[in-house]
Amino acid sequence: MKITQIELFQVPPRWLFVKVSTEEGIAGWGEPIVEGHAATTAAAVSEMTDFLIGRDPLRIQDTWQALYRSRFYRGGPVLMSAISGIDQALWDIQGKWFNAPVYSLLGGAVRDKIRMYSWVGGDRPAEVGRDAAAKQALGFSAIKMNASEEMHYVDSFDRIESVIARVAAVREATGSGFGIAVDFHGRLHKPMAKVLAKELEPFHLLFIEEPAPPGNNEALRDIAAAATIPIATGERLYSRWDFKPLLHDGYVDIIQPDLSHAGGITEVFKIAAMAEAYDVALAPHCPLGPIALAACLQIDAVAHNAFIQEQSLGIHYNVANDLLDYLTDPLVFGYHDGFVNLPTAPGLGISVNEEAVREAARIGHQWHNPVWRHDDGSIAEW
Repeated sequence: MKITQIELFQVPPRWLFVKVSTEEGIAGWGEPIVEGHAATTAAAVSEMTDFLIGRDPLRIQDTWQALYRSRFYRGGPVLMSAISGIDQALWDIQGKWFNAPVYSLLGGAVRDKIRMYSWVGGDRPAEVGRDAAAKQALGFSAIKMNASEEMHYVDSFDRIESVIARVAAVREATGSGFGIAVDFHGRLHKPMAKVLAKELEPFHLLFIEEPAPPGNNEALRDIAAAATIPIATGERLYSRWDFKPLLHDGYVDIIQPDLSHAGGITEVFKIAAMAEAYDVALAPHCPLGPIALAACLQIDAVAHNAFIQEQSLGIHYNVANDLLDYLTDPLVFGYHDGFVNLPTAPGLGISVNEEAVREAARIGHQWHNPVWRHDDGSIAEW
C-alpha cells in the first residue's frame, strides 16, 4: 500500500483538516492546526507532501522519525502540528486496514470511558455560575473557565477579587462535588499567579492551568509553594523533549499535550508514558475539532494516567460551526453522566462527512486571536 494524495481543508470555525489517500482506497483524516496560523500550518504540511507520496502509510514510526529528524530544523508549533495531523491520518489508515480502533493497535484499552469537561465563560468570563449550572444539567461533572482578563505583572487586588467572585458563583451553583478547573491561560505572571493560587485554594479546584506563561516554567516552583491546588500545563509544549525538563523539575501535577500540536498519537503516547513514570496525570488539551478529539480518545483509552478529556462542544470559538458538524454520525461523541464511551469503529473511530468538509472549505476562515493591551498601552498576554 502506498500514499497517493494529500489534501488540506481549512474549515470554520478555525480548523484545518488533512486527508491522506492510498492506492487501496483507504483514506485517513488528521487535524494539523496552529490556531490563528492555519495557512502557515497548511504550508508546512504541503512541504512534507513530496516525502510522503509513494510511502507505505503503515510505517508510521519510520515516517514520524523521518519527518522529525531528517529535515534538520525540528520542533516548535508549526512543524510539530504538521507532523501531528499527518500522524493522526496514518493511524486512521492503519486502524481501517486492520479493522480495529487505533487503541487496539496500541495494546488495547485500559478503560471503557473517559470523563469529559466543558467550557464556560469565554475569553472574558461572565455569568459563569449560570453557565456552569447549565452544563451540569446536561450531565457534565466538570467545567473549565478562564480565570481573568488582562492582568499586569503586579496588578490591583480587585482583579483578584473578581476572579474569586466568579469561581465562588460556580461553586455555589454546582455544589462541592462538581469539578472546577481554572485556566490562567498564561495571562498572569508569577507575582499575581502566586496570589491568585493562594486565594483560590478554599474552592478545592480540579486544577489550575498554565499559571505561568510558557518559557517561565521555573515559576511553577513558587506557585506550587503558594497553594496545594494541582497544577496543569503543557498545551504549548510540542515534543517529549519539551516535556522532559517539566517532568524532571517535579512541580507539575497534570500534563496537557495537544494531539494536534505535540506530534500526534505517536508522540503523545510516549509523552503519556513518561508522565506516568513521574506519577503525573494526563489530560489532553483539545479545544479543537472532531478529528483531534477522536485522536485524543485513542490515547485516553491506553494511558493509565489519563483522567479527564477536554472537548469543544459549545465553546466560545465555535460560532459558525461546532464540533459535530463534520461527522456523519455525531452520536459517536455521546456524553453520558459526564463521560464519553470510547469509539469502537476502526481507525480513529469517526466517519468524516467529506461533502460537508469540502463545502465548508470553500468558505474557509481567517481566525486570529485578539490582541489585548493593558491600560498603559503595553501588550497583554491573551
